[in-house]
Amino acid sequence: MDKIELGRLGVWRPWSMLDEDLAKDIEDLGYGAVWIGGSPRGDLKIAERLLAATDRLVIATGVVNMWATPAEEVAASYHRLGGAYGGRFLLGVGIGHPEATREYRSPYETIVRYLDDLDAAGVPASGRVLAALGPKVLRLAAERTAGAHPYFTTPEHTREARETLGAGPLLVPEQKVVLDIDAGRARALARETARRYLGLRNYVNNVKRLGFTDEDVAGSGSDALVDALIAHGDAAALAARVAAHLDAGADQVAVQVLGEDDPRPALRGIAEALA
Repeated sequence: MDKIELGRLGVWRPWSMLDEDLAKDIEDLGYGAVWIGGSPRGDLKIAERLLAATDRLVIATGVVNMWATPAEEVAASYHRLGGAYGGRFLLGVGIGHPEATREYRSPYETIVRYLDDLDAAGVPASGRVLAALGPKVLRLAAERTAGAHPYFTTPEHTREARETLGAGPLLVPEQKVVLDIDAGRARALARETARRYLGLRNYVNNVKRLGFTDEDVAGSGSDALVDALIAHGDAAALAARVAAHLDAGADQVAVQVLGEDDPRPALRGIAEALA
């Protein structure tokens, strides 16, 4: 399977907030991919609906949770979608969080076994990506998949991830944005999301590797940390953050618009600013 062409701009959105009309509008705005978040179910019916509604858009999962979905189940879905839609589906898989999984075991060994099972089920490395933050899993992504899909990160992490991955593998970080020029109001909204992730140790460990302190990660995060992780301001400011990831080595940036039932205004502004 050839490398999937994603384009520079993507959209990350929970599966429960995606529908066919939005996918078509995202395609018309010039975005290259939609990343289905929120641990979509293994039957991937949501991906099938979005693929059927669009002509060029790549549909990716961001990500299928390895604990919730057996590799054999998602492999069957992969083959169904790949057969019907050619190179427009990309399977993203990830380990999830120890806080959310009672049966959480060795994360790295679980990832390796899951990738082994995908191999056995005929899912090619070129058709899958791995949720990855730390160097060890980033290296595994480069060795065993098409590349990495980091989440809740900064352009500095993207730069370090590119150095770890090398020049070839895909690198598609997710970037949260708030379209609001009122910094206080935007940070308040951003903190509602940041608080959730700063309660999960893999994300905390990652931002501390980037130089943030215990004080930065306490509660809902310091202003400096929130601003580094969640871009806010006008469309030009949001586009500048996307561009910073691209300049740091990202192939595509998956934009997640916070606080809006309709993400189209923010997505349109970012696309126009980067045109």
